[in-house]
Amino acid sequence: MVCTNAFSSLLSRAVVRATAHSTTTRSLSTRTLNTLRTSNFARSTNATALGASWSKAAPSSFSTRSAVLMIKARFQSTVATSGSATATSTAAATTTAKAVSAAPEVVVKPIVGYWMMTLSAMTFGIVVVGGMTRLTESGLSIVEWNLIKGMKPPRSQAEWEEEFEKYKQFPEYKILNHGMTLEEFKRIFYYEWSHRMLGRAIGAAFILPGLYFASRGMLSKAIARRSWIIGGLIGFQGALGWYMVKSGLDEQLMNTPGATPRVSQYRLAAHLGSAFLIYTGAFMTGLKVLTDYKISKGAYESIASVINNPILKRFKGAAHGIVALVFFTAISGAFVAGLDAGLIYNEFPLMGGRLMPPVGELFDSKFLHDGDHPTAGLWRNMFDNQVTVQFNHRVLATSTFTAVSALFLYSRNLPLPPQARLGVNLLMGVACCQVGLGIATLLYMVPVSLGTAHQAGSLTLLTSALYLMHSLKKVPVLKKIPLK
Repeated sequence: MVCTNAFSSLLSRAVVRATAHSTTTRSLSTRTLNTLRTSNFARSTNATALGASWSKAAPSSFSTRSAVLMIKARFQSTVATSGSATATSTAAATTTAKAVSAAPEVVVKPIVGYWMMTLSAMTFGIVVVGGMTRLTESGLSIVEWNLIKGMKPPRSQAEWEEEFEKYKQFPEYKILNHGMTLEEFKRIFYYEWSHRMLGRAIGAAFILPGLYFASRGMLSKAIARRSWIIGGLIGFQGALGWYMVKSGLDEQLMNTPGATPRVSQYRLAAHLGSAFLIYTGAFMTGLKVLTDYKISKGAYESIASVINNPILKRFKGAAHGIVALVFFTAISGAFVAGLDAGLIYNEFPLMGGRLMPPVGELFDSKFLHDGDHPTAGLWRNMFDNQVTVQFNHRVLATSTFTAVSALFLYSRNLPLPPQARLGVNLLMGVACCQVGLGIATLLYMVPVSLGTAHQAGSLTLLTSALYLMHSLKKVPVLKKIPLK
């Protein structure tokens, strides 16, 4: 009886302590509390029944200390269960709070996305026209830069003759085009004039709608920041274009034996790279605006779990790598164009009957021994040597095609959403076309039509890679609130 009374007293204290503890865990959900109460009641009932049976059947040697230890173990188990449930509830609340803070609060109207997509389309056009201008050797036909006055082309015979006389004063006419007729000059003039006018049109297409959207408060902070960057790049691109042209108008070319009047390949590569950055910025911003608006309408709820699947993490990283590889391959092509390196070794895949040209040509001593610092010669050989420049472009192009093919094969066994599946298929198809265009351009010694198509193909390939990368971005769980 003494043991039974002690056991009952300890059991009562345990129940009181458990009740006090449950009061401190009111943040638990009703369902969790009901589960815990049911569990505690069952455990208390079992403990009481077990104590009663022990009081009847236990020998006189059964001590009060043993009963206390059993009750203490039961109580600690209950407390641990309650604490675990509390921690789980707290973690879930924290995760939800993070999801709320991570999800953007506003969505820009689709018209802003269409504006950005229009800018990207215009940039695509100017890249193609720029390629034609370079291939027809028309880039040095206009020897002045005037933002307003330059918009008007010559109209009368006197104006054309005056413009032609200006062109005659510079090295390209004196060395390469001596004896050119006025009609031939008009043809190359209009290529360069069209290129410049398209650049002005892009500037206007950015400034006028941009001011309207900003004045109406239609740009979120993130989109406004992106727009400022794109606008800065457009202005920089215009200045860089004239800086590039000036390199081909340098009078010192007349005093350099064997010099060819053409723009610096470094400035040409920078000019092309800047255009690609503008295109990338406008295209990705347009996709973001349009996609975010669709997400706010619940368009991606059905595939959110597929896009957010952790198994795609490695594939997403590879897609980002493809974008970088395509970009640098295109820039290496600018060096090929700037040095007319496509006019040598017009065969594929061999170069002079071998997989790589002779070492003496690949590392020309004329470039290696130039400069005081040893590495200066290596860098100059890499970017000034026609043979090395073409070889580098071949290696990069082959590497890009191999990487795209590997990504395509890897994607076959992955649970990709429909947009990503379309993107990877499109990327593979465009890569095949671009390789074919590149080989044909080389074999036929860079005709204007194939060379222009090859440059357009490089930007199309970049577009495919960017679309794939965008289609793999995570979809926020919470809907966004459209901007009014």
